[in-house]
Amino acid sequence: MENIAYYNGKISPIEEMMIPMNERSSWFGDGVYDAMFTMEHVPLSLDDHLKRFYRSAAAIDIKIPMPYDELRALVIDLCKKVDSPVAMAYVQVTRGVGMRGHAYRFAGDKPSVWVFVKPDYMDPLDKSYRCITHEDTRYYYCNIKTINLLPAVLYTEKAESAGCDEAILHRGDRVTECAHSNVHILRDGVFQTAPCDNLILPGITRAHRIAQCREMGIPVVEEPFTLEEMMAADEVIFTSCSALCCRIGEIDGKPVGGRAPELFERIKKAALDEAYSEAGIVRL
Repeated sequence: MENIAYYNGKISPIEEMMIPMNERSSWFGDGVYDAMFTMEHVPLSLDDHLKRFYRSAAAIDIKIPMPYDELRALVIDLCKKVDSPVAMAYVQVTRGVGMRGHAYRFAGDKPSVWVFVKPDYMDPLDKSYRCITHEDTRYYYCNIKTINLLPAVLYTEKAESAGCDEAILHRGDRVTECAHSNVHILRDGVFQTAPCDNLILPGITRAHRIAQCREMGIPVVEEPFTLEEMMAADEVIFTSCSALCCRIGEIDGKPVGGRAPELFERIKKAALDEAYSEAGIVRL
């Protein structure tokens, strides 16, 4: 199949899936999601993503109506059914279906489970990316992966309108994260990234890069950094499930980074090696 979708027990191509008008995702964005990249039909870091998915659901009082192992098996099965070996797998749960009303009681007692898999691509790792900065005007639940993504949509559109690839967000002078990725810097041989508080999403790829840096003896600091520190850093990097380790070469029209290429290449290689190994791909 070119793509495949699941909704509350129904399976069909994404274009044919019908969702009730009374879905609370439509009225309120009342749900959470997670997404993972797949290589050779293998969803990368699947357990890490699903554990975060269940944590996000619990944080907004939704009990996912499917046991962990059952959902895990469903995702793996759907990934195998899509023709493209390179794809994005997506899971979502909402509070359910019911007549519009803000209180939980209007949703009934059966949350809705969504899964889909569609062809996608990994962000090239040999590219130097261009970014803009933007004041982070989101709410204070950034650590929960909710489906309320209007700010990310607007930030991404501003970046694209400026001819850039991503928007780097900040609250005052503190850099938080990007519109749809985490941002990090290399400075004096140290990998520095924002702490996992309520101002950033605890990225799965972020966690893997941190673990690999520590394994390679690269010091890691999980502390906030400023716009000025970012602009002066040896390297600026962003990561996500489809951007394993990407270098930023320009921010707000000014060149950045490029002063620790060997260290960056070590981290990038480790990221690729891990992904290929998990997917069972032998690199020549």
